[in-house]
Amino acid sequence: MAKSPLSSGKVLLIFVSWWAIWALLQTSLLTSFGLSTTVALSDSCFSNTVTALCCGFVSNNMQYYLPNKERYWYILLISLGLGTLSTVICKAALVPLLHSKDDAVDYALFFSRSWTVRLDVAFLQIGCMSILSVLWYTAAEERENRQRRTDAERLAKEAELFKLRQQLAPHFLFNSLNSISALIGSRPEQARKMIQQLSDFLRGNLRKEDQQWVQLSEELQYLELYLEIEKVRFGHRLSTELDYAPECLDHRLPSMLLQPIVENAIKFGLYDTTESVTISIRARLADGYIRIEVINPFDPETSRPKKGTGFGLTSIQRRLYLLFARPDLLETRVEENLFITTVRIPASTAGLPAGASAKEGASAKEGASAQEGDSAKAVGPTNPIQTP
Repeated sequence: MAKSPLSSGKVLLIFVSWWAIWALLQTSLLTSFGLSTTVALSDSCFSNTVTALCCGFVSNNMQYYLPNKERYWYILLISLGLGTLSTVICKAALVPLLHSKDDAVDYALFFSRSWTVRLDVAFLQIGCMSILSVLWYTAAEERENRQRRTDAERLAKEAELFKLRQQLAPHFLFNSLNSISALIGSRPEQARKMIQQLSDFLRGNLRKEDQQWVQLSEELQYLELYLEIEKVRFGHRLSTELDYAPECLDHRLPSMLLQPIVENAIKFGLYDTTESVTISIRARLADGYIRIEVINPFDPETSRPKKGTGFGLTSIQRRLYLLFARPDLLETRVEENLFITTVRIPASTAGLPAGASAKEGASAKEGASAQEGDSAKAVGPTNPIQTP
């Protein structure tokens, strides 16, 4: 519920000051009609106090009932009714109190001749206060509605981000268990080693459960653990190359961002060949972005689309859009027989302090439209042979 404008100390000060100035002007006007200063000041102070109380009453009650557009004529009735009431109260109180035969001007006669003007002024004053109150509460209600929509969108976005992050471990676990199953019969020692490494990997994943942002150095360490598991799986056929600029290591990026990309590269770099393959991972700081490239060779003549969950690159694209409201941060391209996946993280967000949330990372992007969100659900220029 919106607060009354008079609950603000600054607005209340303006309100009281305005009535004090108006009371002085009315006192000056009444003395010009021949009333004594005492009578004029008493009349002015009492009548303006009553009208001010009526204005405060209207403003406070509109906090609980605000006429809609079809019922704005209620404002006229309320203003006229309270204006009439204030005039009647002033007549009932002031005429017996200020009427004196010794005065140069008969106050009772003066009031009977001026009551229409008093009613008009009270009606206008209460009407203006009513209109200002409607504008105040309408603006406050719009702000509250906008905040509720923003909060709902933020909660929905955080829920989707959480869901995407939760899907990473089962997706990787499914593939790893298949590999362990294949190794148990032929290479049981390697299978046991892979189980131990998988246990360490999942334990680290649990520790990172509440971290949405991690340093690039930590992400690379986590990635190396994953690559050790894959090297057990593929043996000498898989080798990796890490090439990163030292100034990138302290910058932050969404956790578990690189593992699905590297998994995608391994899948389409090794599945259709019996030769050894080198997966290259490069990180550079350029043009205000942390630019990370994952490069894998492939044979366009033997590589074929494979049936999968469709989770890898699509999930990365969606996560990046939810965090930054930009669909262009994940790109793929082919150079001869190399497939290159590029991720760019804005350096201003990549430098978030430890424990920063995705909400903080995307605070500058809260105004993105739902239409843009729908358009980001599909991965952009991804080569079809690389889409898991």
